[in-house]
Amino acid sequence: MSALFSPITLRGLTLANRIAVSPMCQYSAVDGAATGWHLAHLGTLSASGAGLLVVEATAVEPAGRITHGDLGLYDDTTEDALARIVSHCRDHGSARLGIQLSHAGRKASAQRPWEGGRALGASEMPWTTIAPSAVAFGEGWHVPRAMEHADLERVKEAHMASARRAARLGFDLLELHAAHGYLLHQFLSGRANRRTDEYGGSIDNRMRFPLEVVRAVRKAWPRDRPLGVRMTGSDWVEGGIDLDEAVRFAHGLKAEGVDFVCVSSGGVTPTAAPRTGPGYQVALAKRVRDETDLAVRTVGLVTTPKQAERIVAAGDADMVALGRAFLDNPHWGWAAARVLSAEVERPVQYQRAADAVWPGAAYSDAD
Repeated sequence: MSALFSPITLRGLTLANRIAVSPMCQYSAVDGAATGWHLAHLGTLSASGAGLLVVEATAVEPAGRITHGDLGLYDDTTEDALARIVSHCRDHGSARLGIQLSHAGRKASAQRPWEGGRALGASEMPWTTIAPSAVAFGEGWHVPRAMEHADLERVKEAHMASARRAARLGFDLLELHAAHGYLLHQFLSGRANRRTDEYGGSIDNRMRFPLEVVRAVRKAWPRDRPLGVRMTGSDWVEGGIDLDEAVRFAHGLKAEGVDFVCVSSGGVTPTAAPRTGPGYQVALAKRVRDETDLAVRTVGLVTTPKQAERIVAAGDADMVALGRAFLDNPHWGWAAARVLSAEVERPVQYQRAADAVWPGAAYSDAD
């Protein structure tokens, strides 16, 4: 039996397999509201064979968007737009649905990647960014306003409000973004956090605000639904988070009722130099898993079914998340099931292409 295609239970949710579609920003929303692109994109991926589909980083307030095209969940308009997407995925897909809530902090007010990916210029409707400290992400980026205690409370409340909206929409799982150089990660990393109050300095102080957000969201999110955090295992830069600090943070998350973590890395500064390669973040995930006993998802250049199977079978991670592999093949889960001799649910309209009934399946990989 395939380890990758075995079920896993997180709190009150059982996933059919260990494959997750990673949250991937599409930069295609209008004023935070999902569009027809999201319907097509997420609708397809909900029937991809993955056990879990996580909706892209979704801003908890307008100023928390990375770009003008970022998805949001902070008012009735953005909630109603997502309701249409969720309904479609429920009707036609088999994946359980998660959503990742985020605030971009000092990396907000930026161009879409295909527009350059830099800070918005004066003629591009930029907005004021906030961060733990008035330290820009990099050269040419906006200098953020250092957050005051009123900002901390507002952002915490915004996370809670978005979590309640996500619960009302019927999402099965909620994930908070504390990686890739966004706001919660900025508090954690000494490269972005230069505060001298109770939210800066030691790792315990730098963890304080992210853990306060987690605690608040755990209270707002239904107790029977899992809560996770995408966290960083390493900043890959001097003065940033190392794996020892990451493990300490993961212990703190577990104490606050977090059910799983997705261990990523990098993104807090443009000068970071990760050592990339196939599965390059798996060792980070394994260390967190081994030392905390949390359920752990790994991500980053996991591309082939046999590679994913080895990771789960070896106990290096409990789940794998794939992003661009699903963009390349939106039915990656079907292909993985074929390679690993597993079963996966398909929409009834596509069942005639299943291995058992379509002779062409035996020749699909032939020359």
